[in-house]
Amino acid sequence: MNDTELAHFRTLLLTLQDELAYQGNSTKDARKTVVLDQQSVGRLSRMDAMQQQAMAKATQTRRDQQALRIKAALARMDQGEYGYCVECGEDIPLKRLQLDPTVPTCISCASG
Repeated sequence: MNDTELAHFRTLLLTLQDELAYQGNSTKDARKTVVLDQQSVGRLSRMDAMQQQAMAKATQTRRDQQALRIKAALARMDQGEYGYCVECGEDIPLKRLQLDPTVPTCISCASG
């Protein structure tokens, strides 16, 4: 992988990292504890609010996992190991990295 391609993937990873942070901050209120005021909110509304909170928490968990994958990819980049499979050491095809720049393994190792 040449320097231009590495710079492209670094920019892509940093952009993804910024987007995840922005999305996490913008949905912070949706993950807060649901206040169940039984006088002003009906039973179905409370259940709906609790379901929305659970979905927001699950989404944030997926964001956190993606952020960890981005951090790991950036660390591999800093160590000069980005673009190489962490299991077998072979090159990861550029098309695979373009689909998911955080992917740590080649297709053969990923398929087991």
